[in-house]
Amino acid sequence: MVRDIVIVGGGTAGWMTAAALVRRLAGTGISVTLVESAEIGTVGVGEATLPQIRYFNEMLGIDEAELMARTSATIKLGIEFRDWGRIGDRYIHPFGAHGERIGPADFHHYWLKEQAAGTAQPFGRYCYPIVSAWNDRFELPREDPASPLTHFSYAFQFDASLYGAFLADYAQKRGAKRVEGKIVSADLDGESGFVRSVTLESGTQIAGELFVDCSGFRGLLIEEQLETGFEDWSDWLPCNRAWAVPCAIGGEVGPYTRSTARTGGWQWRIPLQHRIGNGHVYCDRYVSDGDALDQLMTSLEGEPLADPRKLFFVAGKRRRLWNRNCIAIGLSGGFLEPLESTSIDLIQSGIENLVALFPEADCAAADRDEYNRLMDLEFERIRDFLMLHYVATQRDDAPLWRDMRNMTWPDSLAEKIETFRHRGAVPNYASGLFQPPSWLAVFIGQNIVPEAWDPRVDRMADEERSAHLERVRTTIADAVERSSGHLAFIKSYGATFGDAA
Repeated sequence: MVRDIVIVGGGTAGWMTAAALVRRLAGTGISVTLVESAEIGTVGVGEATLPQIRYFNEMLGIDEAELMARTSATIKLGIEFRDWGRIGDRYIHPFGAHGERIGPADFHHYWLKEQAAGTAQPFGRYCYPIVSAWNDRFELPREDPASPLTHFSYAFQFDASLYGAFLADYAQKRGAKRVEGKIVSADLDGESGFVRSVTLESGTQIAGELFVDCSGFRGLLIEEQLETGFEDWSDWLPCNRAWAVPCAIGGEVGPYTRSTARTGGWQWRIPLQHRIGNGHVYCDRYVSDGDALDQLMTSLEGEPLADPRKLFFVAGKRRRLWNRNCIAIGLSGGFLEPLESTSIDLIQSGIENLVALFPEADCAAADRDEYNRLMDLEFERIRDFLMLHYVATQRDDAPLWRDMRNMTWPDSLAEKIETFRHRGAVPNYASGLFQPPSWLAVFIGQNIVPEAWDPRVDRMADEERSAHLERVRTTIADAVERSSGHLAFIKSYGATFGDAA
């Protein structure tokens, strides 16, 4: 079994990895050393997460209230998308399903027939986290099958740099060793090509058996040393730049992230306890850097709290995320734009697969191949889901939207869209990040209307169907009315700002 693990780079990826390894492999005799330089900054603008982060924190034994207080966190029930299908459209991709089982077919098929009859309410009104988000309310999920508070989850909007610092403290208290220094070279084994050690600017050498590259876009080991190669997906996800800037709170601190489509990309808004995170993701073929910055700065709701930062990236992934005895986790392994807050989840997936396939010192080819297969699948399915937002559009006001709608899509995505258009079927993976409720939210939210519904719906009388749907809607509305305000909840978890609502 590998005993000496060296993590290259800190930040969210490095310290999540260190924290998980010292927790999950405690008592096995492993040594975890993390090398980072205070002179090298981290990207550190990702501030929205997915519900899977809660399971990671629970695995570490972290108290949720303490975490929220120390990272200035707010609750996230989903992502609101504005102007993506058509200008003026608004929908939420929630962390929960729409409706409930009212017959043999899935709920959305009953809604489709009700909509065809002209008697359906908007789809989002049948989903507790959506109605709760739009009313700035939140209650913890319950274990009561009769309650709509059972069928949803939640995530956090937090300061990513504070989360990294929180995990750094956690990991070092449990045995991880931090070494300050800038890596200037690496020593590779002449026969196997494995990384044997890294050398710091000071001349110090740090040896290891397994190296985890968390060095960010640079890919210090996985690319600069091992020349792994990169799969460029910019033909499918063309956005390649971003401006990011925090501002003072000038609006609601709601339990959701917002994504607003622009002419050459999209803009994010992420409310934290102490600020609003803002950014403009765009493609420089469709909008200039100056115009993209102007669009961002003129739409801020409060005073800027820092100078805007400019980021460059290419959508894609390394050809192998595990190469020889080096595993790339985080931005060193690949990057898919932050439209659905997937960056931290990809870190988490990389860590979970590493623990499940934790190697012996020879890093057997079978382990490497399985790790790469699992991560490739994760990246590809996320890529398709992100693309869906761009191609499922009716906008014709700017070249970006026309080009995305008319491009050649990956077969895997084209098949999913055609299947839903034809008969309302939604992809259902045995594994993978985005399950049917997520695909359904975007399909319907961006006006992809199936040609037919499940024929089993027709076995239910129209009056009975309408009564079932109205009961679902009113039950959710009543539950939201009784829920606490979002600010009141986070104040109970240690927030120190704002008036309770």
